[in-house]
Amino acid sequence: MPIIAGRRVKLDSAAVERQLAGELPEPVREHYPVVGGRRFPPKQVITLMTGLDRADFTTHQARRVLQRLGFPAARRTAPASDPRPRRPEREPDPLVEALRPFIGQWVAVRGHEVLVGADSITAVVSWLTKHGVKAEGLFRVPDSDADVFGAAPF
Repeated sequence: MPIIAGRRVKLDSAAVERQLAGELPEPVREHYPVVGGRRFPPKQVITLMTGLDRADFTTHQARRVLQRLGFPAARRTAPASDPRPRRPEREPDPLVEALRPFIGQWVAVRGHEVLVGADSITAVVSWLTKHGVKAEGLFRVPDSDADVFGAAPF
């Protein structure tokens, strides 16, 4: 069991995934773990799981604990000057790959980054407003190719 802020806490990856399934991630500043295909601020995860005050531990401590539980973690990169550079056809578009975990949900995006995804447009707009974040796009990720291209009647 890891020790955070001088307290021994009981955490397991399955419990973290269950708890965060119904949570919307706050904006990621720099570091993030990926839980359930979504990027979360490390301190948000540890606070939700333990009830500890965010001021009692560092982002790096939280990130290390989550990595030990098996969650991949990374650092956000600076946005490119051209958010949609041309890529060879064989290389997958980063935005397409970022949208895969959000199939069937409403999303807000900026460049190649999915800021938030939720089941309703109201939840996405509320999240953007609450956190003072501006998106470049707001749309529903289709459930299937038929939703994208339409289905011809037989």
